[in-house]
Amino acid sequence: MNLKNLIIDYIEYLEIERNKSNATIENYYHYLNRFIKFANIESPTEMTSEIVRRYRLYLNRYRGKKGNALKKITQNYHLIALRGFLKYLAKRDVVCLSAEKIELMDIEQREVDVLNLEQVDRLLKAPDTSTIRGKRDRAILEILFSTGMRVSELVSLNRDTINFERREFSVLGKGKKRRVVFLSKRGAHYLKEYLDAREDKFKPVFIRFQGKRTNADPEGSDLRLTPRSVQRLVGKCSVRAGIVLNVTPHTLRHSFATDLLISGADLRSVQELLGHKNITTTQIYTHLTNKHLREVHEAFHAIRRGEEKSDEKND
Repeated sequence: MNLKNLIIDYIEYLEIERNKSNATIENYYHYLNRFIKFANIESPTEMTSEIVRRYRLYLNRYRGKKGNALKKITQNYHLIALRGFLKYLAKRDVVCLSAEKIELMDIEQREVDVLNLEQVDRLLKAPDTSTIRGKRDRAILEILFSTGMRVSELVSLNRDTINFERREFSVLGKGKKRRVVFLSKRGAHYLKEYLDAREDKFKPVFIRFQGKRTNADPEGSDLRLTPRSVQRLVGKCSVRAGIVLNVTPHTLRHSFATDLLISGADLRSVQELLGHKNITTTQIYTHLTNKHLREVHEAFHAIRRGEEKSDEKND
């Protein structure tokens, strides 16, 4: 059986049976085609452990047009796609290399930037809420921090999905999995204030107020903010707030998760609130809360030791 045709079958399987997102499907197709181009083989029976070994070396030594190497995690994504493809072939009883033969490389736990509560407060207060754009930007920042939503989920929000009485709404996350997210009272307040200031009835919650309409859609879909535009406004607000970190919408998602864990939330609940498929993804935040525990230990232990030294002097 032709390898290229089998890859197309696998991509269609991911779309129809596994309900994978368009981004995931595109990435898998790109990764697998890169492997085919490297291996220069036509049949799955030609795939060997030696070819995979050389492919891993190729990925590790690969340099783009600007001389950039592939990150370790990106190399793993290539291997994950290949392993998934081999599992699919085995399910179809196609003779091929065992997926278990492909091991992922060990990677260091990635560092994530988080804001402390004082920085979050400064960031949230950065927009000028005397204007409609400022009201929108404040609502965006409040929602990102109070829900931990992904920016793609935020820009997809429609007005008719928000329940202000219950302060909740559902979002369609990665893998097209739907989950309920909850607004803080302050988040609901600023969101309602922004929507009440709108004079239109357009469907999207967050829209742009500059530029011409690109079509005559009465629901205003052409005015919906893009993830990139939200990234820019978060960056501008962070500069205005005097925060030196490179703040992105995902920084607020990280800060949301870390704040929950520091406040005593269990890891499984945080996983559900973030919409993570695997709890191992959520565990990246535990080392941040461990740092917090270290700070607490040092602060209070130092106080205790200071008291003891004072007692010794008094004696």
